Amino acid sequence: MMERFRIDAMNTTISPNATLDLGIGGMTCASCVARVEKALKKVPGVREASVNLATESARVRFEPSEQTEAQLRRAVRDAGYEPRAADAPPAEHDASPWAGFAPVALGLALSTPLVVPMLGDLFGWHWMLPAWVQFLLATPVQFILGARFYVGGWHALKARSGNMDLLVSIGTTAGWALSMWLWWRAEPGEMAHLYFEASAVVVTLVLLGKWLEARAKRQTTEAIRSLHALRPDVAHLIGPDGEVDVPVAEVLVADRLVVRPGERFPVDGTLLEGHTQVDESMLTGEPLPVAKDAGTRLTGGSINGEGRVLMRVGAVGSETVLARIIRLVEDAQAAKAPIQRLVDQVSAVFVPVVLVIALVTLLGWWLNGHPFEMAVIHAVAVLVIACPCALGLATPAAIMAGTGVAAKHGILIKDAQALELAHKVDVVVFDKTGTLTLGQPRLTAFRVAGESDEPATAASAQHDAMLTVAASLQSGSEHPLARAVQAAAAERGLSLTAPRNLRAVPGRGSEGALGGERYLIGSLRWLAELGVDTGPLASQAEALQGQGATVSALAQHTAQGLRLLALMAFGDEAKPGAVQALERLRARGIKTVMISGDNRGAAVAMALKLGLRAQDGEVLAEVLPGDKAAMVMKLKEGGHTVAMVGDGINDAPALAAADVGLAMGNGTDVAMHAAGITLMRGDIALVAAALDISSRTVAKIRQNLFWAFAYNVAGIPLAALGYLNPVVAGAAMAMSSVSVMSNALLLKRWKALQ
Repeated sequence: MMERFRIDAMNTTISPNATLDLGIGGMTCASCVARVEKALKKVPGVREASVNLATESARVRFEPSEQTEAQLRRAVRDAGYEPRAADAPPAEHDASPWAGFAPVALGLALSTPLVVPMLGDLFGWHWMLPAWVQFLLATPVQFILGARFYVGGWHALKARSGNMDLLVSIGTTAGWALSMWLWWRAEPGEMAHLYFEASAVVVTLVLLGKWLEARAKRQTTEAIRSLHALRPDVAHLIGPDGEVDVPVAEVLVADRLVVRPGERFPVDGTLLEGHTQVDESMLTGEPLPVAKDAGTRLTGGSINGEGRVLMRVGAVGSETVLARIIRLVEDAQAAKAPIQRLVDQVSAVFVPVVLVIALVTLLGWWLNGHPFEMAVIHAVAVLVIACPCALGLATPAAIMAGTGVAAKHGILIKDAQALELAHKVDVVVFDKTGTLTLGQPRLTAFRVAGESDEPATAASAQHDAMLTVAASLQSGSEHPLARAVQAAAAERGLSLTAPRNLRAVPGRGSEGALGGERYLIGSLRWLAELGVDTGPLASQAEALQGQGATVSALAQHTAQGLRLLALMAFGDEAKPGAVQALERLRARGIKTVMISGDNRGAAVAMALKLGLRAQDGEVLAEVLPGDKAAMVMKLKEGGHTVAMVGDGINDAPALAAADVGLAMGNGTDVAMHAAGITLMRGDIALVAAALDISSRTVAKIRQNLFWAFAYNVAGIPLAALGYLNPVVAGAAMAMSSVSVMSNALLLKRWKALQ
């Protein structure tokens, strides 16, 4: 449980606005959400209560008092649900994707023998299991595996409402009870037609749907766990007695910490001593390591490079950047609308109506002089044909078929809500680095002094000679920029020479000897410190930097001092097929937007390569990692249904805040956990395909629900008027299931857009 009280810094009194996050166990549908919200709002002092079915939690704003928290918990319990701490660690569970499938598997094993004879009737094979065998198979499914539906239905009855649990429990109990009645009334040796298979199959299929929902809900806790895993458990504290290891939780602001090469920075702070390169890609999404000198800021969770450094702590606990990102993910997930199931909404009215019709049928036939047994048979026929077999199949069957065929094409749909919403998307927001671009620096320009107009691909002997020197100086280095120079030399087939007396200068560059000459390669800032005159290449350096490129230089030691030989510009490249993928989305009438932390010039330059129109608002530049979610929310507030596509940890809040989050499969685990859809190949062409399969699946869901209700609308009056006996009613119910399943299986013919 997490309490957020606003404290006045002047008088330290509690503000009248307090917020309590409360976990709630036992909710199953939209009517449960409404019931819990109603119970919470009745507590004195509560101003607002919002219950989230997906995260099984509630956020309550109230006027704090000594008993408010206890009253809120009591209200949840009195409503029939289990209050628990919102920040309590989730219960340990098997990491296998089949965790929790055992009850469903048992239900399938017990139900299958009951269904086989019914399927045989379609092929003219008329046979039936003995009644006692049907009883032994169906009863455990009905009353042991289906016990949860009786509990949920009982809570709904106490609250004078209806839900899917009540519909399942009434319908399946009617089928089971009718079977028991017919079995008991049958003459010795007579093979009565029973309905045990109906109750068993419905319970099993609904359990399958609940299991699929539970798998999606587990992803919310995994995203938070992955973020917490970025924080090391131990920090190296410089104390009075030297360096000691202490838990990160005991680190205080202004402490001095040592961070060794390859370790994560435990908290935010400032670099006191040393030089290093820091990998911040897990927080910023940017691929290039950032040089850090004394006085620069450090972010907890980022990875130290090659230098042993000393830092001063500036923020700990909930005030660190990583902790704020974790809160953003939590808040974005809590703000998601509850999963609205059409079946649950309709069942709130459908169940009472069916009960009334069944009662009217019973009384009508009995009071008109017919035998009471006949009246009961007609009333049960109403309940049997109203049994939600097709309703239970309508949504899960379509979702299973849709997600199955999508997975074959590299689209992993983990959240049914995302699948249902994706077809409404009219704006797709793309993170730039690693999503629209390769996320790896490349040598985009190589300018040789004296040949400033020579393009990097020109067949120039001097150009190749300078590139050979630059690549040789960096041979063996694992720095991303060094690898980019080596790759450019390899593309031109140049032979490299190992340098002598190589010396690396952290955060600046390196120098060494080649063929009797000494060279250095590094940042423009380093060359400026050494007094190197950039001369005629100065204007080109400024132009390249204005386009967002990272610029380095190659210089030679001469008797007159250092002489500039060449400039190197590094930048990212658009992913192959990115332009075509964006065009395909526009052809569907969808607006595409690129979001980036780069400066405006660099972002616009990349947008031009991608065919995006900055003048039409399709480029959002200079956006800080923590502000991406806010930009997504702003688009949603403008009336748009927004999809976010990203791959980095810094994208996780925006992925959670969007109506539909799509994570690239080559990105971070946190991004994939926060998103409802993962594109396993990291190919953005799959974005349009994901939206298309969503549209097809939702169409099948609507068609299935139409047919499921059509059977009931047509069948219930016929059963009430005596035109359908329970046998025909059961057959109609079976036909509705066959039609719904057959319609859903048509999705298997879907092909990804090319």
